[in-house]
Amino acid sequence: MSNVKLANPAVVGLAGFGLTTLLLQIHNLGFLGLGPVVAMAFIFGGLAQMIAGFMEQKMNNNFGYAVFVSYGSFWIGLGIIWMCNHFGVYTSTGTDVGVYLVVWTLLTLIFGVASLFIHKAMTFTFTWLIIGFIFLDLAHFGYPELKSIAAYALIICALGAWYMMATIIINDVAGKEILKSGKPFLKKA
Repeated sequence: MSNVKLANPAVVGLAGFGLTTLLLQIHNLGFLGLGPVVAMAFIFGGLAQMIAGFMEQKMNNNFGYAVFVSYGSFWIGLGIIWMCNHFGVYTSTGTDVGVYLVVWTLLTLIFGVASLFIHKAMTFTFTWLIIGFIFLDLAHFGYPELKSIAAYALIICALGAWYMMATIIINDVAGKEILKSGKPFLKKA
């Protein structure tokens, strides 16, 4: 048996999710064009997050595996929608994107319930992701003024993901708990 310490793939998954989510919200608030978001959707939010998910599978972390592969797929899928729209391959309406977001909201609700068994930082991040998705859903179904509220909620979500990433990295290099994640809201059986 090897005593080699393995890196925690969650740092890359959380970094990719947080960065891509943050960039999209800066775009949604009108401060950034879509180009950098598309690039990050494919590479860091998509590919890197999926790789992190497959590494989580090797670490026997079913939650990390499901979350990172799922949201990596979300970002690649959204990037493909944007590219298809841009090149006129298939133009998705606001309602089409709204339906895409609604099904992701439903999946996120499942992950949100599971996060209650992990730690408070995870639940905080998923709570803000659910809130952000709901406002985005509504924005795509006739309430476009809610897009900016969604953006602010998702900025908080992105910063929550980065906090968890920072917790893993800083606590690891310090060799002690500097940043806390909080105990889970629910205990495992």
